[in-house]
Amino acid sequence: MEKSDFKYFVGVDISKKSFDIAIIEGDDTASFVFDNSQKGTRAFIRLLKNRGIPLESTLICLEHTGIYGRLLIARLLEKQANFCVEMSLRIIRSLGIQRGKNDRLDAIRIARYAAKNHNEVELYRPLPEILEKVNALLKVRDQLVRFRADLGKHPNELKTFDPELGKLVQRHIKKTTKCLNDEIHRMEGEIEALVLSDERLNTTVRLATSVTGIGLFTALYFTIYTNFFTRYENPKQLACYCGVVPFEHTSGSSIQKRSRVHHMANKMMKKQLHMCALAAVRHDPDLKAYYERKAEEGKNKMLVLNNVRNKLVLRVCAVVKRQTPYQKSVA
Repeated sequence: MEKSDFKYFVGVDISKKSFDIAIIEGDDTASFVFDNSQKGTRAFIRLLKNRGIPLESTLICLEHTGIYGRLLIARLLEKQANFCVEMSLRIIRSLGIQRGKNDRLDAIRIARYAAKNHNEVELYRPLPEILEKVNALLKVRDQLVRFRADLGKHPNELKTFDPELGKLVQRHIKKTTKCLNDEIHRMEGEIEALVLSDERLNTTVRLATSVTGIGLFTALYFTIYTNFFTRYENPKQLACYCGVVPFEHTSGSSIQKRSRVHHMANKMMKKQLHMCALAAVRHDPDLKAYYERKAEEGKNKMLVLNNVRNKLVLRVCAVVKRQTPYQKSVA
């Protein structure tokens, strides 16, 4: 159905143990609370049915709360409901100045957001099961890599000021570090096996990694965050999401600041693209020449590197759209 045909709007504020809902029916608003459990999600669907609210003419809006919303999202997908999952900051800023806060008020505000923006919101599209599995393993791998790095910081610093103590500490964490390395390698092998098991994912990753500088994990993050490169209207929008597009910051004659990227971005993608850009300016003849030329012109090197990140995003989008690998230039 068309988004403009929605007659009922439901706002859902989810916490770990419960979720509050607010239902807007014309000029009336009703509030309810349910347990965040299988039983609670069934009771919520039953309430809508008992109040004569058909799911096909209802827009349900949830605030993004990570894993806390998984039970309700699964139930709504099962019932083929129309719903969206929105960032809390987007909801807050769209409603202007608000005073006071509690779960009931938040649910009402989410419902009002849905009623106000129902023509613009993007209805929820679930990730395919294969991407859910890869995403879960990538998160665990990232935690293990961070833990391994944190574990090695103390002995490395200690060696500088007290070599004997540094060696003592290093000897005691050696086994733990080896176990972490083995587990990280095992998990990477499992991720690669999952990629090879799915033809669509394997093809997408192969295309993305054909771009010089883009590695396996960056390609996977691209695929997961864009749901197989479908969650953006154009490559510039994706580049903005990745935090590599600079924005002008001027006003009249008093504010004349240099353009800079916005802090609201996917930090993981930005970090991955930074490492990819460093590799690209070393191994891609075109980007290496571009980087050196701009550096010789006196451009800030981080600015040039950010431009390289942007170019990598555009290249990845191009090869996925054309379904043909990137053709590398010959030096």
